[in-house]
Amino acid sequence: MDALSFEHHLTSPQGRGHHPHQGHSATVGGYACGDEITMTVAVTGDRITDAGFTARGCGASTAAASAAVSLIVGAPITDAARVNTHDVAAELGGLSPGKLHAAELAADALARALGGAVSAHAHIPRNPSHETTLVAMSGGVDSAVAAHLCAQQGPTLAVTLELWADAENDAERSCCSATAVAQARSLAHQMGIPHFTIDLRDEFRAGVVEPFIAGYAAGETPNPCVGCNGHVRLDAMLALADRLGCGSLATGHYARTAESDDARGPLLRAAVDSAKDQTYMLAALSPESLARMRFPLGELRKPEVREIAARAGLPVAAKLDSQDLCFLAGTSRARFMERHGAIAAAPGEIVNGRGEVLGRHDGQHRFTVGQRRGLNINATEPLFVLHKDAPSGRVTVGSREELQTDRVAVRAARLHRSGSRVNQVKLRYRQRPLSASVAGDPGEGRHRSLSLELAEPVDGAAPGQLACLMDGDLVVGWGTIDGRPQIDSAPYDL
Repeated sequence: MDALSFEHHLTSPQGRGHHPHQGHSATVGGYACGDEITMTVAVTGDRITDAGFTARGCGASTAAASAAVSLIVGAPITDAARVNTHDVAAELGGLSPGKLHAAELAADALARALGGAVSAHAHIPRNPSHETTLVAMSGGVDSAVAAHLCAQQGPTLAVTLELWADAENDAERSCCSATAVAQARSLAHQMGIPHFTIDLRDEFRAGVVEPFIAGYAAGETPNPCVGCNGHVRLDAMLALADRLGCGSLATGHYARTAESDDARGPLLRAAVDSAKDQTYMLAALSPESLARMRFPLGELRKPEVREIAARAGLPVAAKLDSQDLCFLAGTSRARFMERHGAIAAAPGEIVNGRGEVLGRHDGQHRFTVGQRRGLNINATEPLFVLHKDAPSGRVTVGSREELQTDRVAVRAARLHRSGSRVNQVKLRYRQRPLSASVAGDPGEGRHRSLSLELAEPVDGAAPGQLACLMDGDLVVGWGTIDGRPQIDSAPYDL
């Protein structure tokens, strides 16, 4: 360790107690020793104009925060977004393993404060001659390879959103936790890519988690990833791309775009790897947003992606894919809703189509239409959930024949092309597309409701799930599956 450099920042800390005007602050702490750093960063245009901090705990935290301030004041935003733990430690002349946590703390606080400041005040003019791409990174192999491929093609920046924090979550399995943010930032820095951390926890709770809970409380089975991609997460990153002067946003989703025109924008197209295709989760994206997006993995298969990661020396080449909803990682859906949504256990009846009581349950939100397992009913034939009535808590079950339907009502629908083009529909994420048509030949635009006619019966359609309307492998529209039997095809503005 260079004692003079460390002592300089310890005895004459740069920016200690300073809170810049219109600055954005972030506090990071929680180490066993009680260290905590609050970093405040002010941005004007494309530069860091001022910064300050407060720190408590060991002296190394004060010195590290001071070093971070020295590294960024007056620097371009993109240079500040490259500052990492090793840069802070180097500014101090090196740190012993026992004090390196202070540099980690300072780098994390800096990244979070910088993200807030950039989201509010940054403005880097776009330069079409060397167009920059903003890449969404989650800490997994797919987004890392997307970033790697983009960086090979031109100037690239990276962003990770922190969406959720919960003591009961498994942070390692969640793609939006503080742990995932740190992993993604480390990956970006290893590739020499500036990285921005954006705290979107409030918006995520309001726009994704609360509607998810409300949907289950109302007796439906919502798909939160669709709303997150369509209205919360990607919108926030596109807005950040504007501030950073980026012409496009790239993600690690397995999807493609096609049939683009100036008047109506492009359509989503299924990925080459049908087993990984994610167009269902992206279906609610507007054509205007799609026109600004890139999907570098759309033409690749998963084994090819892992091979690219291995050749590039990315440490996530063999990392397992996340399986859970990000905010459910490590916990159950029922427990999550009972803790976060005030949906307490509410016993109710399980009945057949004639209203005969066959059993009881601990809450209708624990079931979904089409469910077979977990009913705990002795019967001579398999029983499936046919319907849920949220006000009474009654769950109706019946045979597979009773479950099957060849008509599906869809509400709050959006058609990007004429309804006459719809020849397939996906009613669940991992379900194969089903041959279908839209009744009444509706035109482009928004519709209060639509009726889908299936070529063959399907084993139930869960209200609240997305109906992805397709023309071959193109997504031409979407809507929400409705449990109501009566529909009205009149268009309206959503």
